[in-house]
Amino acid sequence: MTTRAIIPVKGFENAKQRLSALLSGEERRRLCQAMVEDVLIAVEACPLVDEIMVITNDSAAIELAEGYGALILPEPAEAGLIPAVVHASKASTEAGIDQMLFLPGDVPLVTPEELEVVLDGFSPVGPGLALVPADDLGGTNCLVASPPGVVVFQFGIDSFRKHVKAAQMAGLEPTVLKLPGLGLDIDTPDDLKRFMDRLAFLGTESHTYRYCVAIDVSARLSSVTGGGL
Repeated sequence: MTTRAIIPVKGFENAKQRLSALLSGEERRRLCQAMVEDVLIAVEACPLVDEIMVITNDSAAIELAEGYGALILPEPAEAGLIPAVVHASKASTEAGIDQMLFLPGDVPLVTPEELEVVLDGFSPVGPGLALVPADDLGGTNCLVASPPGVVVFQFGIDSFRKHVKAAQMAGLEPTVLKLPGLGLDIDTPDDLKRFMDRLAFLGTESHTYRYCVAIDVSARLSSVTGGGL
């Protein structure tokens, strides 16, 4: 059973606009780069992942990904996450990959152990789908598709519930796991505060955490929110 991890990475420039009240454009760029590196580290260290593929046209993302042995797939002409993942699923099928592990680049708390939990707990007899939702059960923060194009992808607003429905329409009962690291994706100041609080409590240092400490994100969060979110 061959497993390929798929990580779509849009350009680092102008990313994470919902953090613009807190971070400058350059700071958001460097934050995104740090988050993608943390995701790559976790995926590379997971023994159940055979290959890593990053979908991007961004030169900095390409250089970073190649440093972790990732294959690079240029983004398709049609913009958006769904076309990118469909593009990767077709390429994976053509390469004889048995299952595809989708991860976004903004889940810096993911660990190799969480990825093992997802892949160990997913052993379908025939086609299957596994999902890890965001903490609020809105988005899809991890997806395992076996074979890679087993369902019509539903990324976007309320994608977790849409993916469950898509699986059921395909005659599948998806495996659903809630995991604390994968559950937190960083889009808003509130997400960033939860990230900082969790790592400060755990005493963990990731690339993302170290960068946030270096630019004193916690003080900025207190200033923006008047002491709390």
